Amino acid sequence: MTASAINKGDSPNGDRSTARILHQNVLGSRRFSNYWWATVVTLGATGFVLAAVSSYLQVNLLIVTDPTQLVFVPQGLVMGLYGGAGLLLALYQWLVILWDVGGGYNEFNQETGTIKIFRNGFPGKNRRIEVENRIQDAQSVQLTVKEGLNPRRALYLRVKGRRDIPLTRVGQPLPLKELEIQGAELARFLGVPLEGL
Repeated sequence: MTASAINKGDSPNGDRSTARILHQNVLGSRRFSNYWWATVVTLGATGFVLAAVSSYLQVNLLIVTDPTQLVFVPQGLVMGLYGGAGLLLALYQWLVILWDVGGGYNEFNQETGTIKIFRNGFPGKNRRIEVENRIQDAQSVQLTVKEGLNPRRALYLRVKGRRDIPLTRVGQPLPLKELEIQGAELARFLGVPLEGL
């Protein structure tokens, strides 16, 4: 998540105390790790499918091995099924990257007194997820840290009359120091306490 403050009337020495809009970009599914795994799954599944077709046609379509020695039923058939399932998984991964699911931004605007949280979802009627609140309804910034096998480190905004609103990306925990800095910056900008440390 990257943050930028848009200032009006900054002082010449670079004082950011007059920042009126805080804009934070939130990285969605267009992360390096997702590109990496989608590529690996695509290549592996394609290899399985080519091995199955080679086994059926008795023509070697692979460079690294000779699958023509496989008996099509059951070995080639099973490899084809695994390859087909892998290609479906790879297609899903590439579509999620293409749609940038989870990507968006958080905007805190003191000029208009509004908080706007925007995220991309899956195609359909809920493709664009937008939440708007008034800055005066913000009660605190929550820092949640859970270590273990499935660690979770996230920032939430507690707003009067609503559930806590997640502000950080899902699926890949941020370093604790970076999370604390972002939480403190946001709490200072909104004039609310930072809780959960």
